[in-house]
Order: sequence, then structure tokens, then C-alpha cells
Amino acid sequence: MTALSSKVISVLFFLLVACLCHPQTAIAQFQVKGVVRSTQEVPLEFVFVYSKELGLGTQTDSLGQFQLVLPSPTRIFLTFSLIGYKSTQQWIFSDHDSSQIVLEPLETGLDEVVVSGTLQELSRADSPVPVEVFKSTFFRSNPAPSLFESFQQVNGVRTQINCSICNTGDIQINGLPGPYTMVLIDGMPIVSGLATVYGLSGIPQALIDRIEVVKGPASTLYGSEAVGGLINVITKRPEKAPLFSLDLMGTSWVELSLDASVKTSLGKRNQALTGVNAFIYDRPIDKNQDGLTDLALQQRVSVFQKVDFQQKNGKLLAIAGRLLWEDRWGGEMNWTPQERGGDRIYGESIQTRRWELFGTYDLPFLENLKLQVSANGHRQDSYYGITAYDANQKIGFTQLTWNKVRGIHHFLVGTAYRYTSYDDSTPVTTDANGQTNAPAITHLPGAFVQNELKLSPKHHLLLGVRHDFSTIHGSIWSPRVNFKLNSEDKSVIWRTSIGNGFRVANIFTEDHAALTGARRVVFTEALRPEKSWNMNSNLVKKFFTSKGNYFGLDASVFYTHFSNQIIPDYESNPNEIRFANLNGTSLSQGISLNFDGLWANGFKLLAGITWMDVTLIEEDNKVRQLFTERFSGVWTVGYHFHPLELTLDYTGNVFGPMRLPLLGPLDDRPEYSPWWSLQNIQITKKFGAQWEIYGGVKNILNYTPSNSSIARAFDPFDRGVVFDSAGSVVPTPENPNALTFDPSGLVAPNQGIRGFLGLRFSF
Repeated sequence: MTALSSKVISVLFFLLVACLCHPQTAIAQFQVKGVVRSTQEVPLEFVFVYSKELGLGTQTDSLGQFQLVLPSPTRIFLTFSLIGYKSTQQWIFSDHDSSQIVLEPLETGLDEVVVSGTLQELSRADSPVPVEVFKSTFFRSNPAPSLFESFQQVNGVRTQINCSICNTGDIQINGLPGPYTMVLIDGMPIVSGLATVYGLSGIPQALIDRIEVVKGPASTLYGSEAVGGLINVITKRPEKAPLFSLDLMGTSWVELSLDASVKTSLGKRNQALTGVNAFIYDRPIDKNQDGLTDLALQQRVSVFQKVDFQQKNGKLLAIAGRLLWEDRWGGEMNWTPQERGGDRIYGESIQTRRWELFGTYDLPFLENLKLQVSANGHRQDSYYGITAYDANQKIGFTQLTWNKVRGIHHFLVGTAYRYTSYDDSTPVTTDANGQTNAPAITHLPGAFVQNELKLSPKHHLLLGVRHDFSTIHGSIWSPRVNFKLNSEDKSVIWRTSIGNGFRVANIFTEDHAALTGARRVVFTEALRPEKSWNMNSNLVKKFFTSKGNYFGLDASVFYTHFSNQIIPDYESNPNEIRFANLNGTSLSQGISLNFDGLWANGFKLLAGITWMDVTLIEEDNKVRQLFTERFSGVWTVGYHFHPLELTLDYTGNVFGPMRLPLLGPLDDRPEYSPWWSLQNIQITKKFGAQWEIYGGVKNILNYTPSNSSIARAFDPFDRGVVFDSAGSVVPTPENPNALTFDPSGLVAPNQGIRGFLGLRFSF
């Protein structure tokens, strides 16, 4: 044997001994492998797969596949993360053939489809009009029995209680009163006019897919009422809804709410979605000891039905409708329905019956033509003390739009017609002979054209104009211009706009203080339509980190200039509410800032602040508008404990002082409200994919307004008030401050701290 052969044999012997000593390393390999996909079943590349315990990591390939080699057969806890997706963690066993991992996209809204800004479906990042999108899951961090209450978590949007006794209210956007906010369901102006106060009550939240909010005038596309902004409630498409869902919630105040939906199939192409919303609260409570109910007692049932017909040519026909029945009352604790309208025990009783029908039809032509129709009827039978308010309103609306793309031009042309019949028991429907019950019939036809010029992938210009002809006010023009500039990856977007809005007012549908019977209503002139010009500049910056975290900043500067604005005058005469067009101007201006933060470890922070100045300028006198704060803030802080499937949410808002109406120079109540905040905490526990239990505490600071918010709450019929021959209040030893019963000064709910518990189920 040669020397070389001896060396070879020695090396082979050494390798054999090494293999025998380390069999797992040299003979067998133990692997974990799998595939990572999105919720749309798309394989995800470059997903980082990492084991913190073993210090091992890899990335998925173009097919979404990954593989890790382990030193021994075991199970391993892996973290999966990818920019733009929620990170997830999962135990994987080495003896599995292949594990399936699904990553959910972060709800950043970058690719969210919106329609409210331009009446066309496009991604939020491509829209030249800033649109804020809130998925239905956003409102689950602080559940409420109605959408009206849910909006307290949206920056720059505030729910204002206009009636301290019956607890009705409206929604303000950037400090502008509720009548300047248009509320739509699936793009149709269902909630308007007489129903503004009640429209967001009774919409089954189980049917809501998302809510779009546009701040600033949108009259160019939506006509009257879209002066301050609009809220578009988008319901779920039946094919994307669960077969059944249920949400039950109760509070320690014995408030009970139910929200349910059922999906059914009507043949191969047609599907229906049925929703029910019910709320009951029938336990009078007076914790502030002012003799009046802190919360109006309510019974409400709403049924919603939607049917989608999928045509053979791919076009869609969607029809939906809603029925609402509500009975509510507030007042003295011993009030009963037998006292309704009487002068012995004070109560405010409102009975509402409402129906809605609306639909969308993609016409079967080669051109993109869409027909939208809606109709609704609203009957309100109410008493505010001894003051009766019986009203009946019917609205019909139809709109035809045509979309056409030619090169860089994207045209939208439309015609619209709105019919309104309104009749009530007040002087507003008095005819020329002084007879009541003369319904006011108004016709409002209009036409609009819009051209979105896609000058480049980074530059979009939107031009639009609308013309309406009112049978009361004649011709009304509404132009607008929007410009958008974005970075190549759309992580930075700058939008600026200028537009005009108008509104045809109906006093008694907007100011419930006019109905309390505490003040006389005076019209000092024939009212003209309100008009406004708005300028808005919006900057959005969104970015991701390599660890799977997401952060977003959204800043806006807004300015609105009003002419002919109708401002209720509470102060010239404490016994009257005077309505007239402002002989001057009013301004709404301010800055808002939103921050979104979503961390890969399950932590989230959503926060926003708004500073604004809303003032009236008349005859060189500048005064701050009533019930408008200078500063407001909202926040949602949450953390998801992955192993336990447990989520903790802490939500809240804070508002600065608001100027309040006083009843004359002797009124010793504060002119401004204090700083106030409503804060809530909630824990949610998931059981699989179908069951969810949640509970927590609302208003943990136990904040409630002063019990002096309602002047002379002990004398709602003013029996102890002395008036002179001119109708002015005379100070007396029993009434030294010359006050009358006045429930118009409430700025926050009277409900203090309370617990809640709920159950959700869906499949």
C-alpha cells in the first residue's frame, strides 16, 4: 500500500467516525416548510420568517414558499412579517408536510376603493378629493347602539345634542352645524330634511361595510345640504356578507340593543341581505337631581332589506329599502303617555314612522350609464310640552350619470331631480290666507359635469360645475376645482381644492330648540339660500418599516366663507328665537391632524386633533358661534394579545369650551362650557372565527354636565315666571335672574359612568 493510499484511507476513516459521532448533522435533516398567502390566496414573496428562540430566519420565494432546517425534530414558534401586512405568529411542527400561513393586509386605506369624492369607484390614493374611510371594525373599539353615537371617535366630527330633554341631535363637521352635513346611504340622499336628526339611528351596523367622510362643500356633485361635508354609509354587498351575524349588547343602565343580518340566495345570480336593528331603554334615571330624565326613554325597530340582481351582461341592479319605527320621550320623572300634550306634567314625546326605498341600475348599454333613484317618507307626531309638532315629508330623487374616458380625460356628466313635499303644524306651512296645512312643494332639477384630467401618474386635475334651478330661489351655480400631486409610490399625497356649496333651509327640521315651547319663533325676513366658498389643503404621508410597522400622517388646513347664512338668534330676546339671513359673513377655519400607527406586535394608536375658529361677522362685530369648540381631540389605543386572542381598547375624546346661549344679562350661568372628555375602555375575547365576547366601562371619568344646564328645570311651564306687557321677564324674589325654562344649553350627554357587555356571532 502506498503512502498516498494510506492518507486517503485515514481521511475516509476520520469522516466515518465524525458521521457516527454526529448522526443528526451528517445523516438526517429536519425541516419546517410552508406557503404564505394573502387573504386573496395570492402567494407572498419576501415574507420574513424568523424564530427568535433559535435565531433562525429565512424569506419566502416567488411562490410564497419557505423552508427552515432544524437540528432536531421539534415544533418551532415562527413570526411572519411583510411590509403592508399584519404580522402573525404560529407554531409549526417539523413533521408537517407543508403549513399554510395567511397574512392580512394592514387597514391603511391606501388601496381602499372610495366613491364619495367623485361619484366614481377609484382607490383612495388616486382620488383628487380627500376622503376619510372608516371600516366597520373601527367602530367596534367603542360599540354604540347607533351610528350617531359612534361618530364621537372621528376627528373633526362631533355629535351635538340639540335637545336636552328628547336627546336628539345632529353631526357637525369642522364646527359647522348639522344641517350642513349631508348623510347618504350607498350614495343616495336618504337621510336629509326632516330625518336629519334621526337618520343615523336604526341603520343596522351589521350591514355596514365602511363609512366615507368628505369634509368641505360637495354641492357640485350632491346639490343642496352638502355644504360642510358629507357622510356616505356604504352597505355590504350581499356576496361579501356573512350568512348570519348577530350583535347583542346591554349596559348597566339597562339599555339593550340588537343588531343582526341574514344573507339568502335568490337563484344563481341574485342574493339578498336582511338586517334588523332594535334598541330599548325604558328605565327613567335622574342622577343629576334636576327633576328631569337624564336620558330619553326609547323604543326603536328598524328593518333593512337589500337585493342584488346580477345580470347576464355583468351589469348590476341593486334595490334596497328600510322601515323605521321609533317612540321616545323625556321629561319629568312621573310623566306617562296619558300626559302627552298636557300642561300638568312636562314631557317631550316623539313618535316617528319612516320608510325608504333606493336603488342603482347599470343600464344595459355599451356606454357606462347608471340610473339611481330614491324615495322616502317621514311622519313625525310629537309634543314638546304643550307645543304640538306634527309633520309629514316625502322626498323623491333620481339621478342619471354617464362616465366616459377619452385619453387623459375622465368625464362624468349627470342630471338630477329632487321633489320635496313638506307639511307640518307650524306657521312654516301657512298659506297666503293664513291657513295651515298648506304643504310646501319644491322642485329642484339640476345638471353637472366633471372632468378629471390625469395629466401624469403624479398629477391629477379635477374640474366640475353644477347648475340647479330651485322653484323657490331660482338658479344656483356650484363650481369646484381639485388638484392632486403624489410621489411615485403614492406614499406622499398633496391635495388642494376650492369649491362652492349651497343649501335651501327648513328651520323646523334643524333647530329643536324652536319646538320646546320655551321660546317663540320669529322670522324677520324671507330667507335666501345659504352659500359658501371653501378652500382646503391636505397632505398625507404614509410609510412602513422593515419590521412590519405602519405609520401615517394626515394634515389639513381648511377655510370656509359663508354668505346668507341662517343663524338662530337666541340673544336679542330671551323669549324668542329669531331666524334671518346673516347681514354679514361667517367664517370657519382651522387645522386638523391625524396620526395612524400600527405595530407588528399588535399595538395600534389612532389619534387626531382639530383646532378651529368659527365666527360671525356682522356690522363690524365679530362673535364666536354658539356650541362650537376651539379645540377637540380623539384617540384609540389598542393592543392585541396574539396567544390569548384578546384585544384591549382605550378610546376617548376631549373638547374645549363652547359658547352657550344665555337668557339675558342677569343669567348667572357660565357663558362657556368647561373642558370635558368622554373616555372608555373595552376588552374583547375571540373564540375561534365565529364567537366574540366584549365588555368594558364607558365614561370612566364619570363626566356629566352641570345640573344647571337646563334653566328652571323645576318649572318647565313657566308658572312662576312674571312677564311684562312687552313679553319680557320681570325679575322677582322667586326668580331674581329673570330666567325661563330653557333646555338649550346641553353640550355633552347626561349619562355618567356605566358598564357594558356584548356578544357577537357570525358565520
